[in-house]
Amino acid sequence: MERYDFDQWIERRGTNSMKYDFAEEYGRPADVLPLWVADMDFRSPEPVLEALRQAVEHGIFGYSDAKEDYYEAVAAWFSRRFGWQTRPEWLVRTPGVVFALAMAVRALTEPGDGVLIQPPVYYPFFNVIRDNERRVVENELIYQNGRYTIDFDDFERKIREQDVKLFILCSPHNPVGRVWTPEELRRMGGICRRYGVYVVSDEIHCDFAFDEHTHHIFLDVVPEMAEMAVVCTAPSKTFNLAGLQVSNIWVPGEEVRSRIVGEMSRCGYFQLNALGLAAGKAAYEGGEEWFEQCRAYLRQNLDYLRAYLETNIPQIRLVEPEGTYFAWLDCSGLGLSRRALNALVIQKAKLWLDAGHIFGRKSEQFQRIALACPRATLRQAMEQLDRAVNH
Repeated sequence: MERYDFDQWIERRGTNSMKYDFAEEYGRPADVLPLWVADMDFRSPEPVLEALRQAVEHGIFGYSDAKEDYYEAVAAWFSRRFGWQTRPEWLVRTPGVVFALAMAVRALTEPGDGVLIQPPVYYPFFNVIRDNERRVVENELIYQNGRYTIDFDDFERKIREQDVKLFILCSPHNPVGRVWTPEELRRMGGICRRYGVYVVSDEIHCDFAFDEHTHHIFLDVVPEMAEMAVVCTAPSKTFNLAGLQVSNIWVPGEEVRSRIVGEMSRCGYFQLNALGLAAGKAAYEGGEEWFEQCRAYLRQNLDYLRAYLETNIPQIRLVEPEGTYFAWLDCSGLGLSRRALNALVIQKAKLWLDAGHIFGRKSEQFQRIALACPRATLRQAMEQLDRAVNH
């Protein structure tokens, strides 16, 4: 078995890295330590690198599309790891999940329609709704005793009263880290079916559920929604391939699929990135060993973060994540305003995290930190935060 070294520091500055090379363009000091965006500081699996070497050595990067073997590699992953059986005709390939969300919003709703989301939630959800002239309808998650749950009464009331046509589900939930139970998924799906609401389930973090929790594919739990639901997946988070722009969108309903593909055509999108296709196939076929080691390392990072906060910065509370490779930090114990909290993190601690308010208006006292980095980087971040808070 090959052992991967996730402690290895790999210099990313000077590589056009959005994470490392664009601090000043995003209004941050040049010397901040970035732990914000959802990509990893780990080199991708060796089978992926080898597939890319072969593609580069071939030297021709013409128009490309996927053959049946690509589908078989992806389908085998979901069958093996989730017990979910798919069909080739369900698969729609896009350059990213956010692009797919926008296509679904455009294809399945009309300007002025309500689209339901569950803040605090991944902030591009707001953008794909508003930028396409639809209305954001918010079903705020309930935060109580350090854990988030769904307000189902509000969920149904908002759908019924605010002309909701589409629900964007985040599963596992980013940034709060919930891995929804089958009961929660069935209840949400049942309400949506009752009112004829489409469901688009963003499951890009599906592979990152910690051992005591199990991720369940929405359509596997609620198969009766097959004609009304879309499941969005990608190798980008699982294998650190975001820059290669390939996502796998599962659309069992023929009419829904036709509408989404038609919208993609109207936007002028046809073929995927040739290197992304090669990398994605290689990742699903040969990247499992790397991924299991990576997930174990991330769990250790989470354990380190939890222990450090409890021992050194008890004013900041970890919202215990059940999945994803983010930690959602409750900073309300610091007693700071939104502006003062952001100044402490950015100017004093010299950290670039994601401020809570961008995920929802009730999250100004939170910060999101990405854990997909070498332990030494996380240790440095915690020490900088410790000094900023306590000295």
